[in-house]
Amino acid sequence: MVKRALISVSDKRGIVEFAKKLTNLGVEIISTGGTAKVLIENHIKVIPISDITNFPECLDGRVKTLHPAVHGGLLARRDMKEHMEQLEKLNITPIDLVAINLYPFKETIAREDVTLEEAIENIDIGGPTMLRSAAKNHKDVAVICNPDDYDSIIKELEKEKSVSYDTKYRLALKVFEHTAHYDALIANYLRKQMDGDAPELLTMTFEKVQDLRYGENPHQKAVFYKEVGKNKGSLVEGKQLHGKELSFNNINDTNGALELLKEYKEPTVVAVKHTNACGVGTGYDIYDAYLKAFECDPISIFGGIIAANRTIDKRTAEEINKIFVEIVIAPSFEEEALNILKSKKNIRLIELSNIDEKQQIDRVDMKKVNGGLLIQDINHELYGEELKVVTERIPTDKEMEDLKFAWKVVKHIKSNGIVLAKDGQTVGIGPGQVNRIWAVENAIKQANIPVKGSVMASDAFFPFSDCVEAAAKEGVTAIIQPGGSIRDEESIDMANKYGIAMVFTGMRHFKH
Repeated sequence: MVKRALISVSDKRGIVEFAKKLTNLGVEIISTGGTAKVLIENHIKVIPISDITNFPECLDGRVKTLHPAVHGGLLARRDMKEHMEQLEKLNITPIDLVAINLYPFKETIAREDVTLEEAIENIDIGGPTMLRSAAKNHKDVAVICNPDDYDSIIKELEKEKSVSYDTKYRLALKVFEHTAHYDALIANYLRKQMDGDAPELLTMTFEKVQDLRYGENPHQKAVFYKEVGKNKGSLVEGKQLHGKELSFNNINDTNGALELLKEYKEPTVVAVKHTNACGVGTGYDIYDAYLKAFECDPISIFGGIIAANRTIDKRTAEEINKIFVEIVIAPSFEEEALNILKSKKNIRLIELSNIDEKQQIDRVDMKKVNGGLLIQDINHELYGEELKVVTERIPTDKEMEDLKFAWKVVKHIKSNGIVLAKDGQTVGIGPGQVNRIWAVENAIKQANIPVKGSVMASDAFFPFSDCVEAAAKEGVTAIIQPGGSIRDEESIDMANKYGIAMVFTGMRHFKH
């Protein structure tokens, strides 16, 4: 039976209607500060918190509910005679229902101009304390931290005159998830204000975006969460214009396409299949770039993801529409292009206006392993201190341009990775092999464009000279690789033998 409720909310959505319905059910309402003011203005009878504590709110509202008269009413177990006798002796009335949400810390730190002082002032103390007290004693107290739960609680009270244990348990779980999330936000924000090592205790917080139809395979359940904070340029900021919901694989593949796309400023199209690029093209416009990306591998692009860093125009849409693709993501779409692409029911069209925005360098990459979590910095760099030509022949300006293009691609494909490229276009891609010579052979074998005159990028050094020799026999003219093998001289000698220019980057780009 709910006889007395405590209401204190920052988010006042639905609170007036909720309080009115509680009052109509004969529930006595205690309230604080701004919440009490709103309820009184709406002609709802309220007992001020100071009447319960016999102590005034003080320190600009920092202290108002941290009092035994409040927490005694929340924490007393109704099934323990000693507890109830103590309440009576202390003249404390039990509180049966709590509706509380917290100072808007997340919204505060999301502001571009927020100061540390403002952030600190929006750390709630009394709210989490009351929520935790009520949730601990959920057998006797119904606790609500989300306005979306008001209606269901009222319906239950109107029908049953009380809140069921199952409902109170569910609400208590929500509270502990909510307060853990809130505290993690604070800790992460404060840590970002200082330079320091990785924390000894790691708590991360994410917010649910949606349930997914399934995971990598139909028998696996999956959910999509987003990081709290600024997510410009990431898929969670995208606006879906057409098509069914994204799947687990769609999201993973599109994220990979976006990360590679961000390496380029010129008009670029990236085609991805199973998280690996199957075609990348840069051109004088997005139509030219798309044709180059498509030409690299017209087979693999079927059913893949297309990411573009310029508006999709009518001509490009007509070309895309000749095949089936899962997703097209771009900063915008011309109206005619949108109408053309929408003619296919199953294609997903996503608009991401800030598609070229790179992730903040304080972001991390996480990989879940059985029983643990691996965390590393985002791989946001391309080269070591400087590019170093190690062969007798120096690359031409055009070769160097193609080498840099290929190096950006190989950074984003699975290791061992090899990319062949020329004229701002991938020629052949050999990803994810267990040895490097296979990656070279696959890149050559799968090339849809003549390999002769292309350049080659390798994400890690060559352990033997066989990779250089295989490339040379197909007419590759220049190679870019990290260097650092104890057999570097063998690869350099092989390059010199065939007149190939070779550049060391001083930086490896494994991607597992």
